[in-house]
Amino acid sequence: MLETLATVVTGGAAEHYEVPAPTSRVTPMTEAGAGYEVMYLLDAGDRAVAALRGELDAMGDSLVVVGGDGLWNVHVHVPEAGPAVEAGIRAGRPYRIRITYLAERTHKGGSGSGVVAVAAGDGIAALFEECGAIVVRRAPGTCPALPALLAAIRQAGDEVAVLPNDDGVRAVAAAAAEIAREEGVTVSVLPTEATVQGLAALAVHDPLRRFDDDVVAMTDAAGHTRSGHVTVADKEAFTSAGVCRPGDVLGLIGGDVAVIGESVAGVAVTVVDRMLAGGGELVTLVTGEGAGEAASEVERHVAGTRPDVDLVVYDGEQGGYPLLIGVE
Repeated sequence: MLETLATVVTGGAAEHYEVPAPTSRVTPMTEAGAGYEVMYLLDAGDRAVAALRGELDAMGDSLVVVGGDGLWNVHVHVPEAGPAVEAGIRAGRPYRIRITYLAERTHKGGSGSGVVAVAAGDGIAALFEECGAIVVRRAPGTCPALPALLAAIRQAGDEVAVLPNDDGVRAVAAAAAEIAREEGVTVSVLPTEATVQGLAALAVHDPLRRFDDDVVAMTDAAGHTRSGHVTVADKEAFTSAGVCRPGDVLGLIGGDVAVIGESVAGVAVTVVDRMLAGGGELVTLVTGEGAGEAASEVERHVAGTRPDVDLVVYDGEQGGYPLLIGVE
């Protein structure tokens, strides 16, 4: 089989790998042109990539998809970058996303500095808005639409900090930030992987401070906030704490299952105790639907066992997670 050599340039360094020639497909550039050049590496299976080709071909032109064995290099020119990146997210795991603005466009948005925060519950959204952030909402377990994130960044100002507040949202946030940068906006995507880290970052946000200094302060606050949450298993699975079955209450610390129990309150108390064992002066609880009594029990427990620790409770109204927990 004939082979072709694909080259991916990232940060000045070139990575080379051989791919079968038949996997490459090029669609000629149309006379109308396109607004953005979108490129990314993609971890995905052959069947998903075949569907991706069809989606991207309908969106734009200059389409090139090369790769094999689960690794693909994707290139396309499209009027809007968001749908092209979202198509990659549906197909697999895009990374090293590069977006170049091909047509001249004037940035129209706010001035000054601002914050964009992604929220998965009405109460959480209200909290972020009270702290001065522009909120992009998403359903639990999903990513927000890239055009919505981009619109929020444009609205927020000329210097914008983005709080993804979920590890799965970071790729979409990074893609929106790249587009906004091409339009002249200074954007920093902070490494907030949980809602409680976003709250901690916003607590120290100061719009009157130099943007770079503000980003450092917010990043530091988020980094010093350990996160956990309580959820209910919907299927049998092996976890780091043992086998869980449908209906079991799971307590997670930093994304790993640490406790399996029968009640939300009991598991939450255990999770908080374990997190405080590593130190901490403030516990933050964000309650989901029907978790008020569990939060009250945790509050009583902390008051009785750790009087040196402050505790705050917010009604997040998030679905899927009865309690979100932060320790600073």
